[in-house]
Amino acid sequence: MAAEARRGYAKGRAKRGEILDQAMALFGEAGYRGASLRVIATRCGISHPGLLHHFPTKESLLLAVLEHRDEVDGEWLGLGGATGVQRLGGFAALAELNATRRGIVELFCVVSAEATSADHPAHAYFVRRYARSVSDAERAYAQAREEGTLRDGVDPALAGAQLIALMDGLQVQWLLSDGATDMAGVLRAHLQGQLTVRL
Repeated sequence: MAAEARRGYAKGRAKRGEILDQAMALFGEAGYRGASLRVIATRCGISHPGLLHHFPTKESLLLAVLEHRDEVDGEWLGLGGATGVQRLGGFAALAELNATRRGIVELFCVVSAEATSADHPAHAYFVRRYARSVSDAERAYAQAREEGTLRDGVDPALAGAQLIALMDGLQVQWLLSDGATDMAGVLRAHLQGQLTVRL
């Protein structure tokens, strides 16, 4: 009985993962407001009620997709203990990873723009995420300054906000150029100009 329960649990987790992947793709294609739960369910080969068993609302599905993206990025970067220059390099590495995931980049660009509206279900998520991202970048610059690897005149607070803005702008350029923009290369050049050591 226990083995059967484990199989059922594993099957449920696999289906949940498939729903997240299909929702990520459709939110990227159509935006949050244009995406339909029924279409996502059809893509996953399940009924609409079957999808609602995993995610009772469209809002809960969107937030799960966004959190899943953050978890995947965090695991891939593995930067828990990195500081300073190493952490700054991680931002360029993330851009390199994103160049292999057009659907995720589309999702982020479309939904983050939609979420500027205060009544959007992901508004609070993006407010928190941007505050955290800018703070993380600022901390990395401050650590680089403490390590003696940051050029004179580079203010960590301004540089952190600029780095996140540059990353977002590059993602839009990359999408519009059909992948021709070298997001990681531009970021590395920008960061290298602020450092006294090789990135």
